[in-house]
Amino acid sequence: MPTTKTALDAAAAQEAEAEQDHNPYVTVPLAGYDGVTKDVRALPGTKWRASAFRALNSGDMDAFMELVLHEDDYDLYLDLDPDMDAIGRFAEAASRAGGEELGKSSGRSPSSRSTRRR
Repeated sequence: MPTTKTALDAAAAQEAEAEQDHNPYVTVPLAGYDGVTKDVRALPGTKWRASAFRALNSGDMDAFMELVLHEDDYDLYLDLDPDMDAIGRFAEAASRAGGEELGKSSGRSPSSRSTRRR
């Protein structure tokens, strides 16, 4: 039986999804204090653990970056020594790469059923 374009598209999508599972990192730019920008591998925002958000919200940038960067890119982050603006741009780029912007989570949908007691 000849292979159809739809079957090829489905196989390619399945292969891409499997690759994403094995390599959850996306490449995003990170600007250093001296204006040099390097690409680093980071987890997309949808893959950040609660501990990463706690570190970010408490201002512990080293802990945050250690949790979201690929382990081989953490030393590059230390060398770049980015300022808070650069870290903010990095976090936005990483979250967009995951398909959702920071602070834009849809959250839970309200129930379609009334919860008022009678």
